[in-house]
Amino acid sequence: MYVPHFNRIDDLDAARAFVREAAVGTLITAGADGVPDATLLPILWDGDRVVAHFARANEHWKRIADGADGLFVVYGPDAYVTPSWYAAKAEHGRVVPTWNYSAVHLRGPVTVHEDPAWLETAVTMLTERHEGTRDEPWAVTDAPDAYVAGQLRAIVGLEMRVEDVDAKAKWSQNRSDADRAGVVAGYEAEDRPIAAEHVRTGRL
Repeated sequence: MYVPHFNRIDDLDAARAFVREAAVGTLITAGADGVPDATLLPILWDGDRVVAHFARANEHWKRIADGADGLFVVYGPDAYVTPSWYAAKAEHGRVVPTWNYSAVHLRGPVTVHEDPAWLETAVTMLTERHEGTRDEPWAVTDAPDAYVAGQLRAIVGLEMRVEDVDAKAKWSQNRSDADRAGVVAGYEAEDRPIAAEHVRTGRL
């Protein structure tokens, strides 16, 4: 991912919070034939690893060599920017459209897991992540053991050891204050308050 210095986020805690909030990422790997595969997966960034799982019927996992490098792409808010919002348009006209967005890329070696105990731990972690704040949280143990065992046979686990993190917040930081104010006003006029707030703060 190309990350100019004014868009780079070096705060690892901020990157972790971003991934936690997004909760899904697209895993990209290449098979032995060099052909890339991509699958959107619910993910949990736990310590130095990302935990996820595939449907067993998904051919993607079969094409991953153990220890092969993988890339998780996690996206946050994004929004179009029209040059008409820039003060610079009226000043000199040397402006073009662009797109604002936030993204975190996680890279590292990938391991596929078929062990039922590993899978049960992984799905329990993922479930607790999403159910833990609910008034009446559902737990894996709420379902009959035989049913859970059957569901576990229908999935394959995935673990990535995170060795590299790139975090980017592209929210008009390279524009003048007047141009940024125009982008904020444009987003607010289009009822895009989240995008407007990202331009104000430059955060992920």
